[in-house]
Amino acid sequence: MVRDGYKFAAPPLVLGVVAGLFGWTVACVILFLLGAFVVYFFRDPKRVPPADPLAVVSPGDGRVMEVVDEPFEGRPGQRISIFLALWNVHVSRSPMAGRLVRVDYQPGRFHVAARAKASAENEQNVLHLETERGSIVFKQIAGWIARRVICWKVPGDLVDTGERIGLIRFGSRMDVWLPAGVDVLVRPGQHVAGGVSIVARWR
Repeated sequence: MVRDGYKFAAPPLVLGVVAGLFGWTVACVILFLLGAFVVYFFRDPKRVPPADPLAVVSPGDGRVMEVVDEPFEGRPGQRISIFLALWNVHVSRSPMAGRLVRVDYQPGRFHVAARAKASAENEQNVLHLETERGSIVFKQIAGWIARRVICWKVPGDLVDTGERIGLIRFGSRMDVWLPAGVDVLVRPGQHVAGGVSIVARWR
């Protein structure tokens, strides 16, 4: 389990024990179920990324919502958007090995993460990654339920493909922007696993 999860799981579990001691069976069951869900939500399974140096892996678990042509800071490219439901793993991972050159926090709205405008308008962390092949950008995007995007890295950090870089709490979205010259391999509706599923490949 992710370290951040302990402070959310402990209160309902402790209160569940107290309720059980007082004989409040229904409250005890509800609190234990809530605590079990929190433990499940903050799970952090081990992932082994592919060895392919040209591969771009998914930064999160979920379902591909969009693959669209979209420029970024004047450069042509494509954006892949992935929706993370409540039952998905919410640990964010680096899509490639490289150096983080910028980590920009952008305050914003809290639209439902499955909506297209969430990519531009919602609260988010924008991470600029310089790889051996070129620059890519990926985003941690808060949703209607997720009100907190957490990044554990800072500019200058070196990261490996699939390395854990942060967490988004309770339903969210992750975007990957790739420059022209990278072949996108996924389509809307496809389910992907963070740090494992190859979403694109450099030519």
